[in-house]
Amino acid sequence: MTKKKKEFQPNDFVVYPAHGVGKIINVETQEVAGFELELFVVAFEKDKMTLRVPTHKATEVGMRPLSTPDIVAHAMKTLRGKAKVKKAMWSRRAQEYEQKINSGDLIAIAEVVRDLHRADDQREQSYSERQLYEAALERLVREIAAVAGNDETAAAEEIDSVLVSRAA
Repeated sequence: MTKKKKEFQPNDFVVYPAHGVGKIINVETQEVAGFELELFVVAFEKDKMTLRVPTHKATEVGMRPLSTPDIVAHAMKTLRGKAKVKKAMWSRRAQEYEQKINSGDLIAIAEVVRDLHRADDQREQSYSERQLYEAALERLVREIAAVAGNDETAAAEEIDSVLVSRAA
């Protein structure tokens, strides 16, 4: 078996669809059912969680490098857009929002933030709306902060100012 250069290296920040931004802290080999299995050890600091992803399955399961600054700019542009709220039943929309959040796609996540954001003068959000909004916002903030190499507070303020200026 030839060793090809891995797409991901220790200390890389990666995005895992169901969990958001994590950092590869190690590549280890474990024996599973008599087979040697090489695994990425991905730490999700915020959630105090560690995930082991088989190296050969990483891209298949949707693990990806951080977004490029271009994609971040596109996500910010998406936030400036007008909220698109479908007339479908809430359960159906909630399901779609959940899928977008767990897709790991930064643009799709920005769409959820845009569509669920409420200005102070707008009607109150339901509990489930707020949960989805906060989950999407957190994913967006983490990735934008990781890409920019700055802290999450700065990223959150940037996103917030875009959303507020949009509402004006």
